[in-house]
Amino acid sequence: MAGAGVSEPIPFNRPFVSGREVDYLERAIAARDLAGGGEFTRRCQERLREMTGSPLALLSHSATGALEAAMMLAELGPGDEAIMPSFGYPTMATAAVRQGATPVFVEIDPGTLNVDPERVAAAVGERTKAIVAVHYGGLACEMGRLGAIAAERGLALVEDAAHCLLAEQDGRALGAIGDLGAISFHETKNVTSGEGGVLLVNDPALAERAQVIWDKGTNRSQFLRGEVERYTWVDVGSSFGASDLTAAFLLAQLEAAAEVTARRRAIWDRYHRAFEELEREGRAQRPATPPGSVHNGHVYYLVLPSEEIRSVFIERLRAQGIATVFHFVPLHSSPAGQRFGRAEGPLGHTEEMAGRLVRLPLFADLGDAEVERVIDAARAAVLELT
Repeated sequence: MAGAGVSEPIPFNRPFVSGREVDYLERAIAARDLAGGGEFTRRCQERLREMTGSPLALLSHSATGALEAAMMLAELGPGDEAIMPSFGYPTMATAAVRQGATPVFVEIDPGTLNVDPERVAAAVGERTKAIVAVHYGGLACEMGRLGAIAAERGLALVEDAAHCLLAEQDGRALGAIGDLGAISFHETKNVTSGEGGVLLVNDPALAERAQVIWDKGTNRSQFLRGEVERYTWVDVGSSFGASDLTAAFLLAQLEAAAEVTARRRAIWDRYHRAFEELEREGRAQRPATPPGSVHNGHVYYLVLPSEEIRSVFIERLRAQGIATVFHFVPLHSSPAGQRFGRAEGPLGHTEEMAGRLVRLPLFADLGDAEVERVIDAARAAVLELT
């Protein structure tokens, strides 16, 4: 996968295109089966079940929708609480708030940037209904420990695996370990449909209701299988599905997912080797791969000594035509987080890492020469600034 010439600007992200998207879109249009549930929806869901090992994959208009459905399936309601890291994207919190529940923000591990299981355990109370595990950058949370906490307290375990297609922990796909999981196919993800996502329903006891919620609260799935005589409203729900046009685009991407992931992992690994000395000298922190975790090359970041240094670093690389960006703003410090949620205990690591982290360009057709250009510019900036 060749990239642009080294004299051209290097964007932070460039969505991958396999070359088969237009063909599949034309086939979907010719079939005149454009709403959700068509041929391409079925093929995507089957492929996602195969890729993740989850017994039920429901294609969605977004990972946001998948998380909202997950909170409904977890039966969150007014007065309930969902424990989650503050270092994450807002939609996991809004999904709980839409149910009338309160997000409870807890601390991350500064090494992995994933939620600290011990802080989760300490935050569990009488109102706790769910735990949300965010696998940052496709690197796994301590799912064994989180699963044990959830099982001991009778809580739902929801994986925000937005970054995680083809990432694993101990041979199991991220998103398919907890009761429910959500993966994103947004433009910024390794595999994309522009907007899109999937809900993985891993607890078989939730499968039937999941399909009802997915289909606007109706028993349409049962009707299409011939299990009921009438198609009618039976429960709460919403229009969570994706159109078959979205699925047609996505199928072309899923067919190339292994190739895309291999290339992104190779770039991630090249960055990791290149910045080893900077970490050894205490000038920057590299991502830490948890035991048993297999990443998918979604995010490569450096944590710099201070927010001031990070700001200058970003400007230095921008002046050289290289786009680098920070990531999550801590949810507990946001206006909506303060209004709808609450912090449990000090969140110093979250605040510190959010202020110091910078992400480097990483996409499938980033060429080798471009990778080296990013490395040289980043290394020179860190050495000068630290």
